[in-house]
Amino acid sequence: MNAITLLEADHAKVKRLLTELDSTTERGIKTRAELFATIKGELTLHEIVEEEIFYPELKAHPKAKDIVLEGYQEHHVVDLLMSELEALDVSDETWGAKATVMKENIEHHIEEEEGEMFRQARQVLDAAELDDLGARMKARKASAGRELGIPLAAPR
Repeated sequence: MNAITLLEADHAKVKRLLTELDSTTERGIKTRAELFATIKGELTLHEIVEEEIFYPELKAHPKAKDIVLEGYQEHHVVDLLMSELEALDVSDETWGAKATVMKENIEHHIEEEEGEMFRQARQVLDAAELDDLGARMKARKASAGRELGIPLAAPR
């Protein structure tokens, strides 16, 4: 599996989970808490493989440097929102609004990656390099999951 295919599969899974989360209400406390925990785990593993493997490889190419730097910052914003959500009780009246803002930030990030960033990646990395990156990312995702105790979510 090449790096871009792996990241797109992650994106699709997270978007599906975010849509499910967005439809929860203050009354669905258990569902909301479980979905949030799953999303947090998925995003943590996704960020690890992007920031340790994919972004540094792409950033080495001058044409892609700016979009990669922006990607790091977008991860930071989502991490801040997630930590704020974690600190709030899922039944808090502001929790749903904050989760929606997080969802919108993640969707914007995905659009940029799947658009400009992946287009640039395909220009500066050949198929063999993308395959090698994908294999390294898949292995790192599994090892990070074990290290952090985050189970790899089965596709829904």
